[in-house]
Order: sequence, then C-alpha cells, then structure tokens
Amino acid sequence: MLQGEPSPEELEAAQAANEAEAQDALAVAQGELAALQSKNAELADQYLRAQADVQNARRRADDEITKARKFAVEAFAESLLPVTDSLEAGLAIKDATPEQIREGAEATLRQLKSALERNKVIEVAPAPGTKFDPHQHQAISVVPAPEQEPNTVVSVLQKGYTINERVLRPALVTVSAPK
Repeated sequence: MLQGEPSPEELEAAQAANEAEAQDALAVAQGELAALQSKNAELADQYLRAQADVQNARRRADDEITKARKFAVEAFAESLLPVTDSLEAGLAIKDATPEQIREGAEATLRQLKSALERNKVIEVAPAPGTKFDPHQHQAISVVPAPEQEPNTVVSVLQKGYTINERVLRPALVTVSAPK
C-alpha cells in the first residue's frame, strides 16, 4: 500500500460514515418535510375558516342592511300614524265650524312637520334675497328685481325638502335677473 492511501477498512468506515450522515440528513429533511406539510395543512385549515368567517360576516352585514332599510321605513310610517289619526278625528266631526277645521288642519300640519323633522326631512324655503343655490333650488323664472342683488331668490313657488342633507326635492323659486 502506498503511504497516504487509505486502507480498505478505512474506506469502508468512511463509506459507512457517509451513509450514516446521508441517512441523518435524510431523516432531518423528512422531519422538516413532515413539519412543513403539517404547517401547510394547518394554514390551509385556517384559510378555509377565515373564508367561512368572511362569508358569514358578509351574510350578516347584508341581513343587517336589509333589516335597517325595512325598519327605517317602518319607523317613518309609525311617526306618520298620529297625523293620520288627527285627520280621521277631524273628518269625524260632522258640524265643525270653518275656524275649527282651520285650527285642526294647522295642528295636523304641525304634527306632520314634526314627524318629518324627526326623520331628518328638512324644509328648504329660502327667504327673498337669499343667494340662488342650484344644489337646493330650481329656478322657474328670472324676473327683473332692481331692488335685489342679481341671482338671488325673489319668491318661493314651492318649498323643497332635504333628507339627511340630500335633496329630496329642490325648492321652486323665481330669481332676480342680472343687471
């Protein structure tokens, strides 16, 4: 044998050591693979649960929106019932005087306005001289009004209304002509 050359026993021992290292490395890799597969399965399960939670939350939100719309209309209708009762009570009086009828109509109108305000329906009735606002007013005509600034409200032909700051119906107005 040459000096520096390994003997067959040393080669066999080195090969056995390499095989043992390879098997150890394989066992470590298989352990890591099993851990990763387990983690992957856990994450997949968490993902599916999260998806189900999102779908359930979306379904609940849709149900709540539907109920909110339904009950909002119900609350509005409920606030109008006293107005209906007042009108029916007024019509039930057969020999009412014109003063009584007027007094009853005014009281019923106050009830109706109160019910509308409670439901965020606000009257838009600009005073004469108010600057014309195309977002809340609709100009029906332009009239000469030398005593007023141009493009201001001269008169209101029909009141407008907003609901939650959104125009439900614009006020119909006449507007002063430019000079």
